[in-house]
Amino acid sequence: MSSDRDPVIVAARRTPIGTRGRALAGLHVAELSAAVIQAALTDAAAVTGMPIEVADVVLGNCMGPGGNPARVAALAAGLGSHVPGGTIDRQCGSGLAAMLEAVAAICGGDERARVAGGVESASTAPVRSVLGVPYHRAPFAPEGYPDPDMTQAAEDLAAYDGITRDRQDEHAARSHARARNALAAGRFDAELVPLAGLHADDAIGGAESLLHRFPPLFPGGTLTAGTSTRIGDGAAALIVAPAGIGPGLAVRAATIIGCDPALPGIGAAPAIHAALCAAGATTADVTAFEIVEAFAAQSLAVLDRLGIDDDDPRVSADGGALALGHPWGASGAVALVRLFSRLVRAGAPAGTLGVAAASVGGGMGIAAVVEVVK
Repeated sequence: MSSDRDPVIVAARRTPIGTRGRALAGLHVAELSAAVIQAALTDAAAVTGMPIEVADVVLGNCMGPGGNPARVAALAAGLGSHVPGGTIDRQCGSGLAAMLEAVAAICGGDERARVAGGVESASTAPVRSVLGVPYHRAPFAPEGYPDPDMTQAAEDLAAYDGITRDRQDEHAARSHARARNALAAGRFDAELVPLAGLHADDAIGGAESLLHRFPPLFPGGTLTAGTSTRIGDGAAALIVAPAGIGPGLAVRAATIIGCDPALPGIGAAPAIHAALCAAGATTADVTAFEIVEAFAAQSLAVLDRLGIDDDDPRVSADGGALALGHPWGASGAVALVRLFSRLVRAGAPAGTLGVAAASVGGGMGIAAVVEVVK
């Protein structure tokens, strides 16, 4: 393991994830993120027994309005004009990348706490165009490289790995069932900051037996709307502090890697392997995994490369993004909030390891290894 001087996540909160166009559709990125920043800072002060001096706010965001949403959120959260903000775009890994930026700053010698996290309002994302011609998204790779749409990339990966329709349906059904059980048991309650009347992730379903009825998204393909995550609105915030400030999750190691842009969905697997190697651990040592589920096929491809069974109870034990939703720039931070609940809030013993990870458009992967400290 790494040093006992590693920065520690001492508080973690998130909004419920609202499916695009639903309950949170009227809230912009600053409104979503300000609420969770305030809640996380309140939690951190209660845990540490002292007010939290915030040196910076770093948020992931992919499709927002520009203008540095993290700085706008810092002001909206009432942190004062002296607190700066910075916004990071690593697509689905943005929320995790923001946390690593905060960790790096503390390790670099400025031992003040940071707010890190992510936010996405797919509902209010502006329509973009070039010379008056709308475009769906910016390129993830230059001309001459593969640059598939993410849905097509997941279909290609399913074919490449031979991942069947039935297996994908089972994986999505399991994610929803786990999320529904967690919701009923109240395991999301302490991490959520209700907004606009939404108190729970609205994509959690209860009709898994109907998944087999969904038509394929591509002729002759295996992906369906039921095995693809719902794009969502939401935000998550973490308080990252120097070691010794309070109990929480110490960040033991992290890695960002590149992979084949034709198969971007596999990126989380080599990133997890590299991060665990840096931490001196293996998958067998990990108690809890939170790996962003963009598609069932993509999630299964990652598990296969890690040598982990489809139904391993350590992986997204309370459901993943297939059930909760996928607010692009926030999802990596949501994974960390979920680890915080599963390990710190649940009272896991010191030394327990967790892993958060995401595969990233354009052919990248990001992963972090965290350890419970008391």
